Amino acid sequence: MPRRCFGDGSALYQRYHDHEWGVPVHDDRRLFEFLVLEGAQAGLSWDTILKKRHHYRRAFARFDPRRVARFTPAQVRRLLRDPGIVRNRLKVTGAVRNARAFLAIQREFGSFDAYLWGFVGGRPRQSRRRTLRAIPARTRESDALSRDLRRRGFAFVGPTICYAFMQAVGLVNDHLLSCFRRTQVARLR
Repeated sequence: MPRRCFGDGSALYQRYHDHEWGVPVHDDRRLFEFLVLEGAQAGLSWDTILKKRHHYRRAFARFDPRRVARFTPAQVRRLLRDPGIVRNRLKVTGAVRNARAFLAIQREFGSFDAYLWGFVGGRPRQSRRRTLRAIPARTRESDALSRDLRRRGFAFVGPTICYAFMQAVGLVNDHLLSCFRRTQVARLR
């Protein structure tokens, strides 16, 4: 059995760790997906969100920020009745609000990718942590990203959520030194 950062966990969680977590993402739609999912995860387990992910993709127009930005109050009410997602009014309306702010960043920077990767100088940060306890909940970069996103009108983007987002989309490689994915992910840009 390969050594993983998170232990064994569910099969779904293992697949996520082994194939997605920490892999650099440069596709704006995928970045929007992770931004919405990290916001939805606040106060819940990531495993819960992974189990609902396919429902989120359906409910949020396959994470097309242009379509989500146009969601009407009636569509938001429909989402709040959908048992396949986290039915929290603030999180659902926050995702719609974030889609609008996301589009504004795309207009300003050409892509959300160009904006986001600027917070780490365009290259993934490579941590060298030996234990899960050594992984911080936030960093100077996640604080800066959080501040800027909030200034631009985003919701559910506190420093801790931003750091989890940065880990998920590969801005930082926080795979432990003992994890089999660490060196594989370190080679990716």
